[in-house]
Amino acid sequence: MTTTDLAITGMTCASCANRIERKLNKLDGVEASVNYATEKARVSHADGVTTDELVRAVEAAGYVATVPVARNEGDQTPAAADVDPTRSLRERVLVSAALSIPVVAMAMVPALQVDGWQWLSLTLAAPVVVWGALPFHRAAWTNLRHGAATMDTLVSVGTLAAFGWSLYALLLGTAGEIGMTHPFRFVVERGDGAAMIYLEAAAGVTTLVLTGRYVEARSKRRAGAALRALLDLGARDVAVLPDGPGGPERRVPAADLAVGDLFVVRPGEKVATDGVVTDGGSAVDASLLTGESVPVEVGVGDAVVGATVNVGGRLVVRATRVGSDTQLAQMARLVEDAQNGKAAAQRLADRISGVFVPVVLALAASTLGFWIGTGAGTAAAVTAAVAVLVIACPCALGLATPTALLVGTGRGAQLGILVKGPEALERARAVDVVLLDKTGTVTTGTMTLRGVVPAAGEDADRVLRLAASLEHASEHPVARAVAAGAGSVGGLLPVTSFVNVEGLGVTGSVDGHDVVVGRPSLLADHGLRLGADLEAALDDARAHGGTAVAVGWDGAARGVLVVADAVKPEAAEAVRRLRDLGLTPVLLTGDHETVARAVAADVGIDADSVVAGVLPAGKVDVVRRYQDTGRAVAMVGDGVNDAAALAQADLGIAMGSGSDVAIEASDLTLVRSDLRVVADAVRLSRRTLATIRGNLFWAFGYNVAAIPLAALGLLNPMIAGAAMAFSSVFVVLNSLRLRRFRALAGAAA
Repeated sequence: MTTTDLAITGMTCASCANRIERKLNKLDGVEASVNYATEKARVSHADGVTTDELVRAVEAAGYVATVPVARNEGDQTPAAADVDPTRSLRERVLVSAALSIPVVAMAMVPALQVDGWQWLSLTLAAPVVVWGALPFHRAAWTNLRHGAATMDTLVSVGTLAAFGWSLYALLLGTAGEIGMTHPFRFVVERGDGAAMIYLEAAAGVTTLVLTGRYVEARSKRRAGAALRALLDLGARDVAVLPDGPGGPERRVPAADLAVGDLFVVRPGEKVATDGVVTDGGSAVDASLLTGESVPVEVGVGDAVVGATVNVGGRLVVRATRVGSDTQLAQMARLVEDAQNGKAAAQRLADRISGVFVPVVLALAASTLGFWIGTGAGTAAAVTAAVAVLVIACPCALGLATPTALLVGTGRGAQLGILVKGPEALERARAVDVVLLDKTGTVTTGTMTLRGVVPAAGEDADRVLRLAASLEHASEHPVARAVAAGAGSVGGLLPVTSFVNVEGLGVTGSVDGHDVVVGRPSLLADHGLRLGADLEAALDDARAHGGTAVAVGWDGAARGVLVVADAVKPEAAEAVRRLRDLGLTPVLLTGDHETVARAVAADVGIDADSVVAGVLPAGKVDVVRRYQDTGRAVAMVGDGVNDAAALAQADLGIAMGSGSDVAIEASDLTLVRSDLRVVADAVRLSRRTLATIRGNLFWAFGYNVAAIPLAALGLLNPMIAGAAMAFSSVFVVLNSLRLRRFRALAGAAA
């Protein structure tokens, strides 16, 4: 199956999206999802189905489809979204409002009804109904030719009915007589139909619906601003070194970079693409990309990410990923995928919208017949029917879910939280257990020297210096931690006769001494026995989750070095935040239980919530065990060995510093390795879903309550138009409140 994205133009409501979706899904081997808020269709289709066939299917439904051009962070060509689509709509609103206000004022205020006022109203209202409402009429006609009905059908039929009845009353009835007046009423009353005109309803409804659509279009554009901002973060051009590090620089567009190219990043410039530093040292500000407020120090061999800002010295970087493979492009793709998806609530709303318009047309016809049948008069019947048509437009229903998803996922991207789809938000809300992988998630994943315990009469610095000099020749993680921890005790000493004893330690000659560093059993093999004080230090290190390394030379054990995988400084606060959200944190690790319990105690996880000694396959079993008890499980990890558990969990959360396999298997990705962001991700998910529920409650409740009022003649069509426009604007503005979502203090900015 191939996935193709189509940009759709011409949609005006959720019914349009539903109709295009049905049309595409009728093609053999095609599964399509159309999103009204993003105005895009995501189509999965067999290789035998061409893009031209998909475009023709959309055009057969009466709309226009194009394949959007991919845009990477180095592109300088403006995207279609950068062109303001609301300009022509704004002009139509302003002209219609200028003409409609006098018409409404004369209808509502009898004192303004001078001789001939009704003919002046006709002169002013006609351009509004014909030209101002032209988009509605054109779309309604297109839909009619394809045997369909949408919101435009309701507005077009409603305004034309009110305008047509007014023409009849003016030209063939008594409403055109000079000196005629009638008061404005909020409800429908029986009366002489030939003496009643509804030009204020025809012009007012048109202007109000146009205004609502304009505000909606502007708000939708603001809602998608986060994704455009991500793409705009990239550098526009870059100084490359085509002849190598010592050669001259040449300025080229960032989009022309290729893997392996060397380029220069000066202080204040953006890193043009993902790469590895080959020369220089500096600090890199990634706040715009990850939310991390503190610049990160980088040097030769360190990886840098495109769109981050160099705040220090000059860097020479070798490009490792370009174009759509960069982290920035992948982030943008994840955000766009999430915004194009549909939550379960949205799928329900789409199904309702698909049958809603025909039902409303039937209700309007029934209302018309009922009022005529009761002897209320044709004018009253037409007014009530028009009110039903106008009030029932399902705009708010179609916007309720996608606008909230659009804003919520965009805000998440700004905070370094990438959501793969709306289903992830729904699952995040239900989670009650969070499994935390230990290494690389709760801990740094890097062994560090925690302490030196010298034997009686020995100098701690000398013990560390001799041990570090010997360990420097080893590649073992414990050896590297010891060597790195000796920076403050003087330079390393030369080593001869170095021997690595696999699984036990190392031996060698340092500064004239035969030094042994490793397990106590290795020292015992060389006749070096640990005293009671060093044995106690070994036991204490193990009890607190550390790894103890014994050091000895010249016939005696001289000390113990304690090495451990350091707990991340923010881990304890992250666990507390998860508890505050009503979640149960569980530590999951392949380490020994003693080590796991020590780490759990450091971060505030209960001892009975520690699962230790678990192999990668066993992590999946642990997830299933919790799920079998009815718990909704989130799994947080970063390694290849976490991928299966991330996929099995109800919600997989991958740390952005982790492996590509783990990120691919997850539902949420945290761009930076701050465990506190997990709580922010859950909070954002809950807030987004709460906004969706509020929007749907308003949209459903509005239609359920308003249609009977209109049918009973308790709503003037113009008031109905204002209420309908306000409902759509309310839903969009309510969704935009998610832009104010803030991370908890100390986490992302």
